[in-house]
Amino acid sequence: MPVPDYQSLMLPLLERLADGQEHLVREVREEVALALRLSEAERTELLPSGKQAVFDNRLGWAKTYMDKAGLLRSVRRGVFQITERGKNVLDQKPAALDTEALLRFDGFKDFVTRGTEGDVADASRTALDVPVDSAAITPEEALERAYKDLRKKTEAELLAATLQASPRFFERLVVELLVKMGYGGSLEDAGKALGGSHDGGVDGMIKEDPLGLGVIYIQAKRWQNTVGRPDVQGFAGSLEGERARKGVFITTSSFSKEAREYVARIDKKIVLIDGARLSGLMFDFGIGVNAVGSYELKRVDSDFFSEE
Repeated sequence: MPVPDYQSLMLPLLERLADGQEHLVREVREEVALALRLSEAERTELLPSGKQAVFDNRLGWAKTYMDKAGLLRSVRRGVFQITERGKNVLDQKPAALDTEALLRFDGFKDFVTRGTEGDVADASRTALDVPVDSAAITPEEALERAYKDLRKKTEAELLAATLQASPRFFERLVVELLVKMGYGGSLEDAGKALGGSHDGGVDGMIKEDPLGLGVIYIQAKRWQNTVGRPDVQGFAGSLEGERARKGVFITTSSFSKEAREYVARIDKKIVLIDGARLSGLMFDFGIGVNAVGSYELKRVDSDFFSEE
């Protein structure tokens, strides 16, 4: 089954605490995962940032929301237990718990309206401006989804601008990107390596590292048509003529299935970078883009408040 949304995790989490004893967060997390019969793949599925598991994030928000509603409380770092209010909720044998149900408790009501204007009756958004009635995602997921959407839009614009640029400009773009990625030494060195006249299907060669301990051969094509196996095979043959074993084929278009299968079978190491990956690398390494904002997410440092 897919990882349940954070609201669907509220009741299973509270039920694990029904005995009134103190429980370790990590133990309850495992118990809930077992109760829901989550597979290892589902249990370890990561958020787009790759820094936290989706299940852990959603269970954490379920715990936070019920804490704010007074259904459970943190005893000390990593340990929490159910409250009398939480026991009363379980005694009513609810079929489910969600943010709608939690809004009847003042603590949660204050939490979701903090920093907003208007009265409590308009308590439909959290301080992060994320709908509390959005059952599927947590605030972190909402932020990451918004980031991914903005990134996709920017990458599409980058690729469109690159396709409209001149071949000479595209060559300079490739040089700058490779240097930003740590190849080629200086911009001047890389520019000379890729800007000269080369034969046999190779546009140039670039240092594999700043010291020049290795060489990578480059083919860079600002095309719109799909690059097929014959083009890639010709590039591989050029590497053979140079007694080289590493190459990068960069294009603004795409590679055919046959071309990708070909490079997967040969001994030489050839990396294929299509337009989608090229624009992604440009985004990651700051080529053709400017930063317009930065948002740093922070968590409370529990060690700072420890008096032990």
